[in-house]
Amino acid sequence: MPSDPEVERIAATALAEDGESDLTTLVSIPSHLSAAGAIEYRTHGVFAGTRFAAAVADLCHCSVDWSVADGAPVQAGTVIGTLHGTLREILRAERPLLNLLQRASGIATMTRRYADAVAGTRCRILHTRKTAPGLRALDVAAVVAGGGYPHRLDLAHEVMIKDNHWRSLMREGSRLEKVLADAKHRGATALYVEVESVEQLEIACAAGATRLLIDNQSPETLRTWAALARRLRPGIEIEATGGITLANVRSYADAGADFISVGALTHSVRAADIALEVQI
Repeated sequence: MPSDPEVERIAATALAEDGESDLTTLVSIPSHLSAAGAIEYRTHGVFAGTRFAAAVADLCHCSVDWSVADGAPVQAGTVIGTLHGTLREILRAERPLLNLLQRASGIATMTRRYADAVAGTRCRILHTRKTAPGLRALDVAAVVAGGGYPHRLDLAHEVMIKDNHWRSLMREGSRLEKVLADAKHRGATALYVEVESVEQLEIACAAGATRLLIDNQSPETLRTWAALARRLRPGIEIEATGGITLANVRSYADAGADFISVGALTHSVRAADIALEVQI
């Protein structure tokens, strides 16, 4: 399976954590034994992570035949794929491969719950940068598999003015309009500004923000601020963030959010229960 450099890096890092060799397997299993391992999803949820798992298998000179695609809902007991190779190599690949599948599928499952909760509205669910260090590509791919959408992936390509930036601007007497103009001059096309007051909202709209992040406000406040922002700057996007859960996400969508970013999709995910059953 073709693999991009970031997928390959994550797979190689996962394998490297287990050391240079599998000593137990080397002393207990002959090198000639071939096997097949059924990868079983043991709870119901959404499946994700095939590219990353396949890259692990490839590095171990194994192959995977997938019977389920990323983003598919699965029931407990579903065989989602079969791992082929020598028994030594299958056992070498087993834990890193399952770790990546379990995390990705857990993220995809949680994302699907949020996406289903806002179904029928114009609102899209976004990830945040609250991802596991070194695993952002996996985490974001899993969010997309679960029905979410990408947010900014790093600090280099999009501007996002947040509370600490506001404090610096106020201290130095800088104007937000000049800051955003400078960002556009540097090639930024997405100009996001987090606002915590009507005053900041009005400044951001006048300065040319393309999206407002309304942070830690109630759905009622978001509705009022969104209406004001759209009057001041037609076409501006509204993103709700901070303290949003499955219990209240629909309220924010109904209040007029175009996007809702949820750190819980990735920062505290519960891994899916996925196991490998080997037949020699």
